[in-house]
Amino acid sequence: MTAPSLFGDIQSRDEPLSALHAQREPSGAGSNAYAATASLYRKYRPQSFAADEFVGQDHVVRTLRNAIALDRVAHAYLFSGPRGTGKTTTARLLAKGINCLEADAARRPCNTCVNCLAINSGASPDIIEIDAASNRGIDDIRDLRERVRYAPAQLPSKVYIIDEAHQITGAAANAFLKTLEEPPAHTRF
Repeated sequence: MTAPSLFGDIQSRDEPLSALHAQREPSGAGSNAYAATASLYRKYRPQSFAADEFVGQDHVVRTLRNAIALDRVAHAYLFSGPRGTGKTTTARLLAKGINCLEADAARRPCNTCVNCLAINSGASPDIIEIDAASNRGIDDIRDLRERVRYAPAQLPSKVYIIDEAHQITGAAANAFLKTLEEPPAHTRF
């Protein structure tokens, strides 16, 4: 008996590799140019909380799906772990799930509604990703605190994804604490 391969699903298919790439193109992509040039981690990045897409994080997926389905999403989440474990991807999916228009909450994010498509394409002004490794000072956080007050432009909730948050300076973290603990009702972190 051979051990299961991490890539067993891909290796066992008789389809050409280009067919596999075409299956994983992001919504709205019209050509195989993306499949030919994208990194593996981008091609196969989960697009929903489906069990067959999100590998190795069952407890996290279950918790977030239940929070979305029961409309009990917290105002802030902290994802931690080694590089490559899906922290940023999980945050993006949570942002999509919160703002998805699918009537069946258990199926969010649907990746077909106008909000999901806008988030997938990066066209939504209400999903803000901040690289805290580069924007880590107190002036950057003061600017963020100012922007948090504004209501979302097109989505129900404005979501800030602060990547590499551990690199924020001590003074900046102290300045951000009150906003993080008590954000406006329309804002999530």
